[in-house]
Amino acid sequence: MTTGTPSDVMTIREMCESYNVTPRTLRFYEAKELLHPIRIGTRRLFTRRDRARLVLILRGKRFGFSLEDIRQTLDLYDRDGGVTAQRQRAFELAVKRLAEMEAQRAELDLAIAELKAELAEAEAKGLVPRHAA
Repeated sequence: MTTGTPSDVMTIREMCESYNVTPRTLRFYEAKELLHPIRIGTRRLFTRRDRARLVLILRGKRFGFSLEDIRQTLDLYDRDGGVTAQRQRAFELAVKRLAEMEAQRAELDLAIAELKAELAEAEAKGLVPRHAA
């Protein structure tokens, strides 16, 4: 259990409550070598490092990065001994992902406009009753 200092470990329950994730999610990220909790018997104790990595994992997932991209980015910190390479890789991934998201949005905007036109045409021809706006 935690005593309130930043260097303390957190149990799986505390992690779930603090980061709004499930135990299954934490075990999955551990199996994918994204998190490396201390194992004492069947207990998992998550360090400050694990917590920082989880924040980055959750942010990466929210932005649509693959787990492999996230893992490689996180591993740069350990391999290169700092955040410079990690930040550069994250920036490159973010630029690429933003371009993908903008392309998806453009495709979605086009599909919405086409569907609205189809619905308006069907209503204009009297094929369906007018919908309430």
